[in-house]
Amino acid sequence: MGAIVEGKIFCTHSGLSPDLVNMEQIRQIPRPTDVPDTGLFCDLLWSEPRTGMRGWELNRGYCFGADVVEQFLVEHGFDLVIRSHQVVEDGYEFFGNQKLLTIFSAPDYCGEFHNDGAVLRIDADLRCSFCVLRCPAKPPKPPKLCA
Repeated sequence: MGAIVEGKIFCTHSGLSPDLVNMEQIRQIPRPTDVPDTGLFCDLLWSEPRTGMRGWELNRGYCFGADVVEQFLVEHGFDLVIRSHQVVEDGYEFFGNQKLLTIFSAPDYCGEFHNDGAVLRIDADLRCSFCVLRCPAKPPKPPKLCA
């Protein structure tokens, strides 16, 4: 459901939640458990960032804007949110001025998306690098540079 890397990077399956006030709430989620239709656990599994919006919008979990990411980082003292769960064309994709990173490791997901996959590497200085797993159905692309 969540992990914290060196006190600076928050990792989650999918996204953020308006119900998440402190990290202890994640530790208190009973395990094993069924996924509820609403609430913190549901949001961590299903929420997604959405370009061009501000605030929160209820969906299955929530959609949230870059402003939510920035506020979350400031409130919790993190520098970056890393999530998975969502197919992205190049295997990884930044959102919100590079404050949130979606990483998706399955190239050509289900044989229908023709996406690349990627594996994230974080070094001791918390610098991120990517190993891109190219989709055999796509022509090669030059690598993107990470700021």
